[in-house]
Amino acid sequence: MDFSLILHNFLSPPILFYFLGIGAFLLRSDLEIPSTLGKFFSLYLLMAIGLKGGFALQHSASGGSVFTTLSAAVIMATLTPLLAFFMLRKWINAYNAAAIAATYGSISAVTFITAVAFLEKIGTSFDGYMVAAMALMESPAIIVGVFLANKYGGSSKHESIEWKPLLQDAFLNGSVVLILGSLLIGYLADIEYEAALKPFTTDLFKGMLCFFLLDMGLASARRIKILRKTAKLAVSFGIGFALFSGLLGLGLAYFLGLSAGNALLFTLLCGSASYIAVPAAMRIAVPQANASLYVPMSLTITFPFNITIGIPLYYFIIQQIW
Repeated sequence: MDFSLILHNFLSPPILFYFLGIGAFLLRSDLEIPSTLGKFFSLYLLMAIGLKGGFALQHSASGGSVFTTLSAAVIMATLTPLLAFFMLRKWINAYNAAAIAATYGSISAVTFITAVAFLEKIGTSFDGYMVAAMALMESPAIIVGVFLANKYGGSSKHESIEWKPLLQDAFLNGSVVLILGSLLIGYLADIEYEAALKPFTTDLFKGMLCFFLLDMGLASARRIKILRKTAKLAVSFGIGFALFSGLLGLGLAYFLGLSAGNALLFTLLCGSASYIAVPAAMRIAVPQANASLYVPMSLTITFPFNITIGIPLYYFIIQQIW
């Protein structure tokens, strides 16, 4: 493997700021990002990537390949939690297995955004409709996870699920609405606004990503202690299943004939894990699941693996095959 790709990725400012956040917490620094600012950085990144995707979609040709890719994305978001659940049932109860399965069936928008920054840095193009694929993959895993918890939970008295708030949280949560709305706005807006908004969507983007990953580093470090009791399962599944589902997505991307840039984004979407949308939904629908297990797994293990090792590893494989 070309380790210069890993070094190139490691030495990018956003990744270094992520490790600065971890180091600051471990050294007991009083460095802190106010929660309101952390949320603002998240909203900005989603809006910027949605707008850029929408403008890119105007330039790209639409047709059967777009529909096929988006359909494959939804299928993977439905299939992945099923595979994860039946793997996990050997070691943990159905509620925790369902919550973790939903977590790993859904996606990490920040991993996607970091991969976009990586592609832009090395000059590899990708299509705007991949942003739509990201948005579409966030919700199906939540529905599958709740179904599995209800079916295999083992309770003699099956409680009815309040599907209305669950579906609302799955399909109308803020990140899905903002990314799809920004994508649509970028697609429908007069193309002259692409240049006018470039300082907002492009020039500020990497600086905001640095701030956000600094905050993510602090958040990851806070949860390291929680994983001590389940470290073996958390690390083996958090990395092993991410690699398995990522490589499954990579194979599907090759079969679909995606470009190298699109293939990397599709692979990372398949191999990432949610730490925002799914935990919010699982707290409502599967309160029996242990949030101190599935949230740190995705945020403290899978997320740093993907943004440091996963991105250059998958891209190296794509370079060899494509």
